[in-house]
Amino acid sequence: MAGEIFDFEGGRGNRLSGRIELPDGAVRGWGILAHCFTCGKDSLAASRIAKALAVNGIGVLRFDFAGLGASDGRFGDTTFAANVDDLVQASNALIAAGKEPSILVGHSLGGTAALAAAHDMPSIKAVATIGSPFDVAHVLHQFAPASLEAIERDGEAEVMLAGRPFVVSREFVADLRRHDLHERVAQLNRPLLVLHAPLDATVGVENASRIFGAAHHPKSFISLDDADHLLTRRADADYAAAMIATWVSRYLKPWA
Repeated sequence: MAGEIFDFEGGRGNRLSGRIELPDGAVRGWGILAHCFTCGKDSLAASRIAKALAVNGIGVLRFDFAGLGASDGRFGDTTFAANVDDLVQASNALIAAGKEPSILVGHSLGGTAALAAAHDMPSIKAVATIGSPFDVAHVLHQFAPASLEAIERDGEAEVMLAGRPFVVSREFVADLRRHDLHERVAQLNRPLLVLHAPLDATVGVENASRIFGAAHHPKSFISLDDADHLLTRRADADYAAAMIATWVSRYLKPWA
């Protein structure tokens, strides 16, 4: 299994750093993987899921959202809407390269962005989310009250997220609060797979219930049992990857 660098221009003009995991043999389809909030394309879950899909004949683009990892931009200047635009641009870049994507997978807020972006990605045939919030503003639960107060007062402030400091702007917070995902999910019009751990301490499983309830069939739910939100245990990441790979096979061309 090989990989190749695939950088492209994001929705706001930033150069985004991407990598495509390539199957060793015939390609059954192409996909895009959106990483979790503040993570990056090289996070444990993103790497393992992309490689598992490649083993099953699916070439997968994983990339850093603007301001994260090796991508250009400043995290403090990004918004959820900008992440959605970046996903759409990822699809456009793959299409321009002759790799039209049909599968869209997102982890945590990346899954929420995938649900919002799918409407503007007509080639996508199926969507899978992992531990994703239904309410976009759910991310703000990770912010200390004092940090939110400082952002509102000063326009931006440094906050600690997943043990790392990030500068977050007032516009980022306001943008999170303005999105309503219900209509987007209800009008998805694609097969949907929702994966979530019942004991997820970061994004409660009730979010999966709300996503699943808003979506129309065909839709499926898979429990990740006692996995943590970031799928830090290899077995949990491998299980999620295997389930997604099996599920998407129904929406791809058969092996030659």
